[in-house]
Amino acid sequence: MKPSILITFDSLKRATSGMFFFERSLGEEILKQNNNRFAIFGYLHKKSIYWFQQLAGTFFISPLHKVFFPAYKQFGLVHFTNQYCKLKPKRVKAKKILTIHDMNPVHEKTRSPARYKKYLNRLGGYIDNCDRIVTISNFVAGDIIKYYPQAANKLTVIYNGADKLVLPQQHEPPYKPTRKFIFTIGSLASKKNFHVLPALLNDNALELIIAGKITDYQQRIMEEAQKHHCTNRVKLIGLISDEDKAWYYKNCEAFAFPSIAEGFGLPVIEAMHFGKPVFLSRYTSLPEIGGNAAWYFDNFEPESMQATFAKGLEEYATNNMAETIIQHAAQFNWEKTAQQYLDLYSDCLKM
Repeated sequence: MKPSILITFDSLKRATSGMFFFERSLGEEILKQNNNRFAIFGYLHKKSIYWFQQLAGTFFISPLHKVFFPAYKQFGLVHFTNQYCKLKPKRVKAKKILTIHDMNPVHEKTRSPARYKKYLNRLGGYIDNCDRIVTISNFVAGDIIKYYPQAANKLTVIYNGADKLVLPQQHEPPYKPTRKFIFTIGSLASKKNFHVLPALLNDNALELIIAGKITDYQQRIMEEAQKHHCTNRVKLIGLISDEDKAWYYKNCEAFAFPSIAEGFGLPVIEAMHFGKPVFLSRYTSLPEIGGNAAWYFDNFEPESMQATFAKGLEEYATNNMAETIIQHAAQFNWEKTAQQYLDLYSDCLKM
């Protein structure tokens, strides 16, 4: 009899989140590579069921599961695909794997001491209740060991994959810039640090295009644009489709991602798939993911950023680095990621 495995896919309801892309891509590839090894069940919202056709069965998310999960003894293994999943580890009796995507709150430092302590205690409880912990970068693994040293012997690092976006022929986005442009994408939140980017428009005719759900943070971005006299060249275009995203990656002069809190940094690899020069902060996981195929801002002072940007564009053009960047991105693929998870499932079931 095949071992039965439950995988949580509760982020598929939010099609703009990083967790959504992780769960969709990992789920698709695991089901493709499973080859009848395991009976794989999904835990998801009713409206998300259409994403996967090869599941052995489904369990729909219910608020009641915070208290009691009827199938708590049904599975040999449960994979909780993120640290915020609706189903909690203590509600099931099985081997348990938890994927932790980041510990951003310890880097953002925006919570009150009481909320910060509550966050650490809650995550620690999940870790203690699971047999194996997966992190999506060595940086996140380091955070886990720092705050929860007892987890060191059950920790595995499995990098995320990154989809190669396809640009349909003749597709154009609703907003098509007439100038050369810098592109970035992500939630409009202070941790993304997008407000430092208008400084890159000094002494050139470039545009800055920022894609992502509009929030109050847009005011900070536009205030900085005003300081640099470039408000007419900073465009906040809101949420976009995968096709639009592919168009902007393909046609941008450069991709900039100055985030100060990332567990992985998926847009970095997406941009690299198109061979584009990528400019990153030196914070959290980004140097690990960008490696030697990216350029890094040493700080966020306008003059320093401008110098890094100009030097990077020159090196990119002089050394014909597009192919090197594409090769770097190729190592992050969902086929490899899914195989590593399937192997981990087997190992965990043998424990």
